[in-house]
Amino acid sequence: MGSQIKALRREKGLTQAMLAARCGTLGWDVSENVITKIETQIRCVTEIELLCIAVALNVRVENFYPRAENTKAVVKKFFAGRRQDK
Repeated sequence: MGSQIKALRREKGLTQAMLAARCGTLGWDVSENVITKIETQIRCVTEIELLCIAVALNVRVENFYPRAENTKAVVKKFFAGRRQDK
């Protein structure tokens, strides 16, 4: 999900600081550092934080998820990668 956030942020011509500021106007006191951690998948993002990011980027929250026909493959790939990490 972090890579989708990063891609959409860049597509909108925003820096991480600008995205953090937009989120701040919506009530989420977030730093540029937290945006970096979310984009690099070091930090998880909660549902409400994701919704805030979507509003700040002026996109639908669904943009962060795979299309319905791809979800099964995405889930399998994710968990296959996690098994290899152990």
